[in-house]
Amino acid sequence: MRTVDKSSRRSAFVCQQCGHSAPRWLGQCPGCGAWSSLVEEALPAPRPRGARVAPSSAAPQPLATVTAGDALRRPTGLGELDRVLGGGLVQGSVILVGGDPGIGKSTLALQACGALAGQGCTVLYVAGEESPEQVRMRADRLGMAESGVLIVAESGAEAVAELIEKSRPAAVVVDSIQTLATAALASAPGSVGQVRESAAVLVAACKASGVACFLIGHVTKEGTLAGPRVLEHLVDTVLYFEGDGAHALRVLRAVKNRFGSTNEVAVFEMGEGGLVEVPNPSAAFLAERPVDAPGSAVLATLEGSRPVLVEIQALVSRSGLAMPRRTAIGLDPGRVALLLAVLEKRMRVALHDQDVFLNVAGGLRIDEPAADLAVVAAVASSARGRPLAADVVVWGEVGLTGEVRAVGRAEARLREAARQGFRSCVLPASNARGLEAPNGTRAVGVATLERLFEVLALA
Repeated sequence: MRTVDKSSRRSAFVCQQCGHSAPRWLGQCPGCGAWSSLVEEALPAPRPRGARVAPSSAAPQPLATVTAGDALRRPTGLGELDRVLGGGLVQGSVILVGGDPGIGKSTLALQACGALAGQGCTVLYVAGEESPEQVRMRADRLGMAESGVLIVAESGAEAVAELIEKSRPAAVVVDSIQTLATAALASAPGSVGQVRESAAVLVAACKASGVACFLIGHVTKEGTLAGPRVLEHLVDTVLYFEGDGAHALRVLRAVKNRFGSTNEVAVFEMGEGGLVEVPNPSAAFLAERPVDAPGSAVLATLEGSRPVLVEIQALVSRSGLAMPRRTAIGLDPGRVALLLAVLEKRMRVALHDQDVFLNVAGGLRIDEPAADLAVVAAVASSARGRPLAADVVVWGEVGLTGEVRAVGRAEARLREAARQGFRSCVLPASNARGLEAPNGTRAVGVATLERLFEVLALA
């Protein structure tokens, strides 16, 4: 057993939520305000005064002489994953995959390993949370037990880095980064210092050997990746796996990508045989949409560069409470409250004594202002008991005075609506000017909510 000289060891108390460091223990973190989150961690020995740093061996070169092309990028074999990554895996890149427990992170990583191994590539799977036998059972369910994936049960960051340098696989999966620990620190695995230092060791090894690396990360109850935010700064790409356990659809969202566009999304469906790619998300989200039901509106939203049609559902019912309820699932509650106030003030829709419930069908979360017009249409439809036409799609931003403002990429939204068979698109008037609608589809521009109610027969 290794002994530590406490007289010479330097330590600090580090917050497990934000990484703030303090010289002594505190009940509340001064950085983020979290309670009982400071844990003692050993600090590295200080550099002797006057010690010189070795000079860099790299010489500056003209930027025009640096070559970079698609030859460094390797397709994973999963089309939706390649879309989010920007076309495939880049040699030496480090990808952090986060999500709620049981959402499918390990399943996605194992399927990517099988697809890469099927192309003749060597893939290393580092199992930190599960035993090789448990991983083999999952591989059997996915139908890829004989794919040729190498697996090792290891929790030492330096040992994993040594395996990477020796075997030089095409890709490596570490499941998960919270289980790794480095001998340089005395703190427990999963602490802020261990997560940060272990990730730094792996990033250095992958950059030096040109190996692509997937790091699986847990998500806290607040929805952020466990560990300090510096972990996201260390890696090249950050992917969030989103979805509701009650729904089969899963959304993989890129929030950071040094080798491709950000905010790209991929859609998968969780089945008995693992994750199945969904090439037509709009049809999947609208598959169970009711016909001629008040409170249902179809929205053409953008997920990254991909237009997707989703259903916005609203239920307005008389409240027996002094303070009527306002519930929004998949939408920003603050934005919903603003739109309800605009409806009541500008359009005389009485909602002060009504409970209002809003939901994005399918478990998708929408943050863009283009959803405003669909939310208004769904609420007004439910409040007045008048269903919208089955072949109409709505999108646009609503201002506080009841005006309808333009949003981006109206052409892409219109094309997706036409591709799904919708014949009428209600959009901001400024977007409709000069917009050429596909054959069989009509684009109707509205500048105010009054005009919207006239077009949708809600007045």
